[in-house]
Amino acid sequence: MIGISKLYCGTVESSDPLRYGRESGRLPSHLLQFSKDKKPVVVWNVGRRCNLRCIHCYSRSTDRKYEGELSTDEGMALIDDLAAFGSPVLLLSGGEPLMREDIFRLAGYATGKGMRAVISTNGTLITEEVAARLKSIGLSYVGVSLDGLRETNDKFRGMDGAFDAALAGIRNCRDAGIKVGLRFTINRRNTHDITGIFRLLEREEIPRVCFYHLVYAGRGSKLAREDLSHEETRRVVDLILDQTKGLFDRGISKEVLTVDNHADGVYLYLRVLGESPKRAKGILELLRMNEGNSSGNGIGCVSWDGSVHADQFWRHYSFGNVKERPFSEIWMDRSNELMAKLKDKKPHLKGRCAQCKWLDICGGNFRVRAEAVTGDLWSPDPACYLTDGEIGI
Repeated sequence: MIGISKLYCGTVESSDPLRYGRESGRLPSHLLQFSKDKKPVVVWNVGRRCNLRCIHCYSRSTDRKYEGELSTDEGMALIDDLAAFGSPVLLLSGGEPLMREDIFRLAGYATGKGMRAVISTNGTLITEEVAARLKSIGLSYVGVSLDGLRETNDKFRGMDGAFDAALAGIRNCRDAGIKVGLRFTINRRNTHDITGIFRLLEREEIPRVCFYHLVYAGRGSKLAREDLSHEETRRVVDLILDQTKGLFDRGISKEVLTVDNHADGVYLYLRVLGESPKRAKGILELLRMNEGNSSGNGIGCVSWDGSVHADQFWRHYSFGNVKERPFSEIWMDRSNELMAKLKDKKPHLKGRCAQCKWLDICGGNFRVRAEAVTGDLWSPDPACYLTDGEIGI
């Protein structure tokens, strides 16, 4: 996760996380990515069922009942363990998490344990009543997936009216006083809507947007051929930087992030290095604190059936199941060869990644994407768009 507004517009300085000692338990949410202990943010896919059928869904969800999901008691036991372990954030996802009947009870239980609980949703089910309930349980944030403006989004979501329903959900969250933001997965079918998404942020007073690079998993694996070329990616990242700075220069504060491609951090740094070398130094310090991709270390996933994964996209490999062992025990068990390697990736990376002078900043980028394309999870991430010259080869 690269904080574009934090880094490019200087809304966070390198001294800010240092004031808190960089401990995840003490850092405010907007500085968590700079923690030094890297206790895992956990994505819990609370259920697989979804009322939409998105073409890039990593869980291949449909609108039907799935068997074997964690029960309420099992979910509460998971939350007990995560809270004791020190996981700073529990991200409740799906499928569509609001289709789970006990979701308010589970989210409220997490906040009652002192965790930051957030929900990732398609937004279409957030009525005024739902928004009020989410507010009452102390939810930290609601992330609503919109992959374009009306026509583009509805094609992605597989349902006419999905955009308007999601926008109504966003407005209901905003009116209830819940921080809400957008989640946008970038690919060739929707880049033409990015400028419009920035206009939407301004018009609807939405404080945050995360632009996700495509990860080749689930139904999204079929979209790999529609991922951007390296040159197209550079143009899109430039556009996001320009749009973010344009808002900032007009006194409009929005939190803008890119996710799932840590080459963005290096690209941003190199751009600022040419604009303001003095300011670039502080950005480099923050990127080093961020440490790049953290799958299997600073982020993990618990699937609907209790399986533990390195991240929400790495579903073909499980380290164990929380029905049998606590997440904390599974997560720290380095007798698992893959878990041990993910905790210290550098010696295992190959090719350009192994030679890259920015490895401390990028962390080797997405291993699951490299594996999807090459069959070797330690090969270079094919979505890295930096040139050999930029990475020191």
